[in-house]
Amino acid sequence: MPAKLSVNVNAIAMLRNRRDLPWPSVTGLGRLALAAGAHGLTVHPRPDQRHIRFSDVPEIRALIDDEFPKAEFNIEGYPSEDFLQLVEKHQPEQVTLVPDDPSQATSDHGWDFATQAGLLKPVVARLKKGGFRVSLFADADPSSVNAARDTGADRIELFTGPYGACHDDLAGAAKQLEMLAKTADAAIAAGLAVNAGHDLVVDNLPQLMRSIPKLAEVSIGHGLTADALEYGMSGTIKRYLNACGW
Repeated sequence: MPAKLSVNVNAIAMLRNRRDLPWPSVTGLGRLALAAGAHGLTVHPRPDQRHIRFSDVPEIRALIDDEFPKAEFNIEGYPSEDFLQLVEKHQPEQVTLVPDDPSQATSDHGWDFATQAGLLKPVVARLKKGGFRVSLFADADPSSVNAARDTGADRIELFTGPYGACHDDLAGAAKQLEMLAKTADAAIAAGLAVNAGHDLVVDNLPQLMRSIPKLAEVSIGHGLTADALEYGMSGTIKRYLNACGW
């Protein structure tokens, strides 16, 4: 089965937040994405609420519950107590933990699983006890996956930013794909499922799918939102699903 497509709506929220107005509507465009066939929605609420606001989270939860019960809600973020309480209150199907500093513009690296095990293990245990699937943001490094598995997580999400950055460098992209594929193979062998996300677009998705045929999910926001300005949200979702192999 091809990788499922989760649409990250942060960029939509950031555009909305430029004005004190309710448009573009995060839930409205989320509805269009799900109606067009996307498998879920992703948000990354940060403490300063510079894109997704805390008030968006229950609205997206209600949208999925009321209109798209087969879709999944993925909330990602740094595991502060405030974040953990947010996910426990709004019950996403998946929680993706990222090592972001609150001041970062966007996620740009994975966890150091060996040195941060003391932080991650109790958090993962708490989330698993609450019934959540837990995914951990990870760099393309096959040697790190056993430590990731030892946290108790269900999945890793491969950070594909370096691969996306090679959009005009075929040799560099091939090198990044090789490392991503090796990491995915090691993770699957260790019993972890594999997601991927960051700077994925229609042009680089097919190569990623061929390199990691057992990829479970891709989370895509910036490039997909940019394409929606040209093709519309519904048309864009169809293009991305096609690029994923659906």
